[in-house]
Amino acid sequence: MATITAALVKELRDKTGAGMMDCKAALNENDGDMEAAIDWLRAKGLAKAAKKAGRVAAEGLIGLAGDDKEAAVVEVNSETDFVARNPSFQELVQTIAAAGPKAKGDLAALGAASYGKTKMNVAETLKEMVGSIGENMTLRRTAYLSAKDGVVANYMHNQAAPGLGKIGVIVALESTGDADALKAIGKQVAMHIAAASPQAVDTDSLDPEVVERERAVLTEQAKESGKPPEVVDKMVEGRLRKFYQDVVLLQQAFVHDPDNTVAKALEAAGKEAGAPIKITGFYRFALGEGIDKGESDFAAEVAAAASGS
Repeated sequence: MATITAALVKELRDKTGAGMMDCKAALNENDGDMEAAIDWLRAKGLAKAAKKAGRVAAEGLIGLAGDDKEAAVVEVNSETDFVARNPSFQELVQTIAAAGPKAKGDLAALGAASYGKTKMNVAETLKEMVGSIGENMTLRRTAYLSAKDGVVANYMHNQAAPGLGKIGVIVALESTGDADALKAIGKQVAMHIAAASPQAVDTDSLDPEVVERERAVLTEQAKESGKPPEVVDKMVEGRLRKFYQDVVLLQQAFVHDPDNTVAKALEAAGKEAGAPIKITGFYRFALGEGIDKGESDFAAEVAAAASGS
């Protein structure tokens, strides 16, 4: 009888994507023969995770976890919204999100973190779920914020379950003011970020490449007017100010009070809280943003499903 080592089990798992216990059973049943074990898993329909791994996962859920002093946001993707509504998948995302604060925004650390109270880590558990549910799933990204003096507020849009939804926001506000007042304005700012999708807290935080690209476009547009260079320069600067009002958080019109900017709202809230309020950072995760879903051939998908491939 061959000795079934942990390394052998891992190798089979990597090749097939099947569960750890299934891989161990397959090797035991086939006296450690790798190829025979693969065939054994295939025959039982267990070697399917690796097969699914190349498929686009752009659905899923955003998860939030943390408290008033620190919080993390994660995105876990699935192939279909149907799976995202599955209670098992929702529990998966909630458990991963709960490990987010300790990972502090490090995706590799989150993947290596213990999954709940089990002996498996997050990455291993995801692979198990791929095998059991039959869809590709990925832990796409995570982010973390903390506030030593102040609060970390959050907001979840299109909430599917506690801490789960389609758009998740965390925002850190530093202030020595009243905690309840900070939580109130923090919640409003988080909701604003979800709705307005700013790119940066202030102009200094904007990606210089984004600014230069916008400046180049605005310059070409202004030149079309045929005005002198000095007039063109003024036109560009004026239009850049409008651009900042669209993409810079502090300069945006506050969704809860459009007559004022976010900066003005914070100033007023600071007076109520008893101390100035500064936004030190935010993250806005919208489900599937930036994922190239590609073109699907529905007829081919139906044919593939019918053939069992």
